[in-house]
Amino acid sequence: MTGEPEFSRPVRIDMIAGQPRSLSIAADQKERRALATRFGIPAIERLSAEAELKRRGEEVTATGTLSASVVQSCVATGVDVPAEVVEEFSIVFRPPPEATGAEEEVELREGELDVVFYQGSKVDLGEAVAETLALSLDPFPRSAEADAALREAGVVSEEEARVEASPFAGLAALKDKLTK
Repeated sequence: MTGEPEFSRPVRIDMIAGQPRSLSIAADQKERRALATRFGIPAIERLSAEAELKRRGEEVTATGTLSASVVQSCVATGVDVPAEVVEEFSIVFRPPPEATGAEEEVELREGELDVVFYQGSKVDLGEAVAETLALSLDPFPRSAEADAALREAGVVSEEEARVEASPFAGLAALKDKLTK
């Protein structure tokens, strides 16, 4: 991604004092269209989030729920597949760690997988919500016609593939040849 994020909702860190700060954000039509293009899906019809931000030193934690209506393309037919996405999130914003070498890798432990590094005096809640939505999308959306289209194209189901791969299937085929 280059330039400004499509759904940017910067929050100044100094505006998050000792008390948690509640925010509601929603993407407008232009932002949703740009995000749909970025995510490679036909449409995002609605995207909003309710979040609570808490600050501890330079670290900001955002917890909440995103809600979206999206349209994805069926992996088998290309037909539009509408979907509702409701996803809880907990994201920790931190300043980047001090680099000690030019090509140093930053390793995150399992509990740190939802860490977003920020520069300056703001965190971008909108971009974090957009990334959470992208990770929440069905990677293989299927329409009602998907199974029929796959069968017609000669694609077998997982169960059929498992049966065909069974050593007993090979014996049954051999038995059929011998009895003919």
